[in-house]
Amino acid sequence: MRNEKREETFRCRMNEIFELIVENVIPKLPEPIRSLVEAEISKLREVIMEARAPRFAIVGRRGAGKSSLINAIFSNKVAEVGDVKSTTGIGKWYDYEDEKRKMSILDSRGLGEGSIPDMEVKKKSAEEEVKASIDHKCPDALLFLGKADEIDARIDEDLKSFLEIKSYVQKKYTYNPPVVGVMTQVDKLAPAQVLDPPYKDERKQKNIAYAKALLTRKIETLFDDTIEVIPISAYIDFSNGKIVYDGRWNIDKLVEYLIECLPRSAQMEFARIARVKSVQKKMARILIGSAATIAGGVGLEPIPVADLPVITSIQIGMIIGIGYISGREMNKKSAVEFMTSMGLNVGLSFVFRELARALVKLIPVAGNAVSGAVAAASTWGIGEATIAYFIDKKSPDEAKQIFEQERKKRQEEK
Repeated sequence: MRNEKREETFRCRMNEIFELIVENVIPKLPEPIRSLVEAEISKLREVIMEARAPRFAIVGRRGAGKSSLINAIFSNKVAEVGDVKSTTGIGKWYDYEDEKRKMSILDSRGLGEGSIPDMEVKKKSAEEEVKASIDHKCPDALLFLGKADEIDARIDEDLKSFLEIKSYVQKKYTYNPPVVGVMTQVDKLAPAQVLDPPYKDERKQKNIAYAKALLTRKIETLFDDTIEVIPISAYIDFSNGKIVYDGRWNIDKLVEYLIECLPRSAQMEFARIARVKSVQKKMARILIGSAATIAGGVGLEPIPVADLPVITSIQIGMIIGIGYISGREMNKKSAVEFMTSMGLNVGLSFVFRELARALVKLIPVAGNAVSGAVAAASTWGIGEATIAYFIDKKSPDEAKQIFEQERKKRQEEK
C-alpha cells in the first residue's frame, strides 16, 4: 500500500509537468520541434503514467524448468520446483510483489505430463488450463521452454499445442504476442562434469549450439517466422531464503531480449524487477533521451525564464524515474539531494539559461538554438550521472565527473 502511494505521488507529479508542457509550451514551439516534443511526451506518458507489472505466459512440458525460471528472474524462491513429478496444476498467474517489485507470470500446467500434478486440476488438459488462465489476463509475451537434452523428444507435439495457445491469445485479444524460445537446463548437456557457467569447455559449447539450432529450426518451421531462441541455465539452490549456489547462465540475455518485446507500459517495471544493469541502463536512457528532447525544445521557448520550472521539473522527474528503475525509493526531495551531492542544485537550469542568454547578445540569430542545445546537453549530463550513481553505485564525485564529461560531449556534438 505504501508503495502504491509513492507511485501515485510520482505519477501525479509527472502528470502536472506533462500538462504544463502540453498546455503552455508546446503550442508556442515551432515545427519540427513541436512534433518532437509531442512525441516524447506521449512516450513518457505511456512509460510512466500507464506503467504496470509485466505479464509473461511460460509454457512447456513437465520438468522443462518453468518454476526455476521464475525463481531465476526474481533471484528469489517464488515458485515451487518439482524434483520428480509435476507440481504445477491449474494454469496459475503468479502475482508476485514485495516492497519494490511486481510481476505476473502464468506458470502453466506442463504439456505432455505423465502424471497428475500435486496441485488442483480443474480442466482435463494442460492446454485447456492455459486457455482458461489467459481468459483472465492477456500475456505480453509467450515463452516456450524446452529442455536442452530433450529437444528431439516429442517436441513437435508440444510446439503444436503452444501454437494453439498463441492463436487463442490472438483471437481473444486481437494481439500478436511475441514468442521466445527458451532452451533450459544446458548444464545437463555433455560433458556432465562441466556444471558451472560460463561453460568454457569446447565440447559443451558445441552441444549447446547444436541443440539451439535444432530447437530454432523446429520452432521457425511451425511458426513460419524468425524466432529468437536463448539457451539458459536457471538453477539456483536456496537455503532459508538465501541463495547458496548460483548456477544461472544467460538469464541477463533473456531479460534484455524480453524487455525489447514488452509494451512500453510494462518496460519500466520489468527493468526494475530483473535488476540486470544493462536492462536498467537501457530503460534509463529512454527516459534521458525523452527528457533531453523536451528540455531542448522547451529551451527554445522565447518567453523570459518561463521555461526554468519546466526544465528543472523534467530533470527532477528524470532523476526520480531512474532512481525508481534502480530499485531506490525516490521522491522530489531525494532527487534534489542527489543533485546537491554532486555540487549541482535545482537552479542549474537557470545557470545554463543565463549562459545562453549571454550568447544571444553575441549571436542574435542563433541564440535560442544555443539555449535549447545547452538545456538538452545539461539534461543528458544529469541523466548519465544519475545512472552512474544509482545503477553503477559510483560515488557523488565520480557521478559529478561523468556529468561534466557527458555535458561537454553533448554540447560539442551540437
